[in-house]
Amino acid sequence: MTLYDQVQEAVAAIRTRTTLQPSVAIILGSGLGDLAAEISNATAIPYAEIPHFLRSTVPGHAGRLLIGHLEEVPVVMMQGRFHFYEGYPLSAITLPVRVMHALGAQTLIVTNAAGGVNAAYGPGDFMLIRDHIGFPTLSGANPLIGPNDDRLGERFPGLANAYDEHLREIARSVAAQQADTTLREGVYVMVGGPQFETRAELLFLRMIGADAVGMSTVPEVIVARQEGMRVLGISLITNKATGEETGEVSHQEVLSVADAARPRFALLVRGILRKIVNPGA
Repeated sequence: MTLYDQVQEAVAAIRTRTTLQPSVAIILGSGLGDLAAEISNATAIPYAEIPHFLRSTVPGHAGRLLIGHLEEVPVVMMQGRFHFYEGYPLSAITLPVRVMHALGAQTLIVTNAAGGVNAAYGPGDFMLIRDHIGFPTLSGANPLIGPNDDRLGERFPGLANAYDEHLREIARSVAAQQADTTLREGVYVMVGGPQFETRAELLFLRMIGADAVGMSTVPEVIVARQEGMRVLGISLITNKATGEETGEVSHQEVLSVADAARPRFALLVRGILRKIVNPGA
């Protein structure tokens, strides 16, 4: 079965549960899945019930696809994602992006929890992703490796403007109206994980222009852009990662900071959706 056929089979299974056509797809990062509870009239489908969807094995990722309305916008939302370090091929990890596009979504809001490589960033800050560096994807672990199916997109998609400037402007205007939200803007670097980085690695990332580091997002953005979707990326900074810290970071720390940021994160995303559907709001 081709990748295209897998996408169509997944879409057909989802369509037996709902006929709603989403316009915006949202991927929720570690600990940020509670936004899913705010979707109205949601149809929730466990990944295990969708053909060709993988199983999320990481704490903080519930493993459900939800379709409903958020701020009157029809959305499809991944409550939890898949990661390269879980041992899955990137073509399978990114299949949900193709499925969400096939369901009707033309815009992708992708979020993650990330370490703050930029010394000015602190836990609880948000960062708009202006650009990215993908170490796995640069070195050959890429979701587009293999035969290309033109029905899914062109062979050589450009990523020079992967993160939509208009969507970033919307996000900036929304954040400016929220007193408790600090919104940075910078470069996200993807590493393979699952181990957290050494001090030398973090110092290296600072040298090459990284502002935040994480273990996801880049493959999903590559596929979204191949599909022609507009992309907005938001990182929640969960810990300092400058290379000068003396202690060790833990996944529990990441989840704890994400939990504290949930109300502000929900306000930010809901405000962005309002602006997308009603620019004058």
